[in-house]
Amino acid sequence: MNELISIELDDCKDKMSKAVAHTESELTKIRAGKASPSMLDGISVDYYGSATPLSQVANINTTDARTIVIQPWEKSIINAIEKAITDANLGVNPQNDGIVIRLNIPPLTEERRRDLVKKVKEETERGRIGIRNIRKDTNESIKKLKNDGASEDEIKTAEGEVQKLTDAYIVKVDNLSELKEKDIMTV
Repeated sequence: MNELISIELDDCKDKMSKAVAHTESELTKIRAGKASPSMLDGISVDYYGSATPLSQVANINTTDARTIVIQPWEKSIINAIEKAITDANLGVNPQNDGIVIRLNIPPLTEERRRDLVKKVKEETERGRIGIRNIRKDTNESIKKLKNDGASEDEIKTAEGEVQKLTDAYIVKVDNLSELKEKDIMTV
């Protein structure tokens, strides 16, 4: 097979892996009723004028299945952390006792579980769309290689390979979605 085509295929595989990893990280942010420090990933705190990830300014632990404890390294930023959590709109109210912040995660109602499953489906669809866009871009790049001496047969074979990759990565995204839905619907 043409060397340029194999470079395109490797690039495609790499991008699709990243799309699956991104979808997985987005699904992790959807809480399944159990307290998890990863729920707070993506929350930034105003720390001396710059947005700093919460995990870099405080210890985050779970004391039990329903409680997250955040212990700031500097007591002076406890209010900034509390504000950042409130602004993140996680559906939990931070309880600040001056030393640590506690987040009590309420058990999920049936209705809330269904809403979360909808969110999971939306996120999964975004992942699929991302993978399909990568397929489209890769196929366009491969077609342009015709000018660089790639034969029509090589291009057709490469497009078949891209489709196989697309199918495989979409199955991975669907598996992640299935696991997350089970996790959410388990009481």
